[in-house]
Amino acid sequence: MINIEVYEHFAAWLDALLENNVMPDETKAFSFNLYQDAPTETASMPYSIQLIAADRFDPEDEAGEWACYEVWSSEEDLFCLDFSDEENVDFQRVLDVFTELCKEYLEKGRSRDILLGKKGIAIGFVDGDLEYLRK
Repeated sequence: MINIEVYEHFAAWLDALLENNVMPDETKAFSFNLYQDAPTETASMPYSIQLIAADRFDPEDEAGEWACYEVWSSEEDLFCLDFSDEENVDFQRVLDVFTELCKEYLEKGRSRDILLGKKGIAIGFVDGDLEYLRK
């Protein structure tokens, strides 16, 4: 179940990215890239999500090679969550949480049409396979 406060912060981050940046005309798909961050003084298990736009898309490519051809990136403008309050957190749990946030945004986010107007949307850790939210 989605934490409403977390979702509202995530949606505000994504709204700002999508409304304050013009996506290149050649954008074919979007990928949400997940990263495990180094611990900080305030977060012992931080994970981040980044949005990229790619000029290629292949729905059969589970490795996500198409997502390496980015034409736009949120770069260091990341949305971060700290999972230190949870027990037995693994990569699948982190992926599930971020996937749920993205799905909720695609269902009712203010600027979701920008994402949905392209051929595909995926999510995954940068060193792993992609899961498709839309293809």
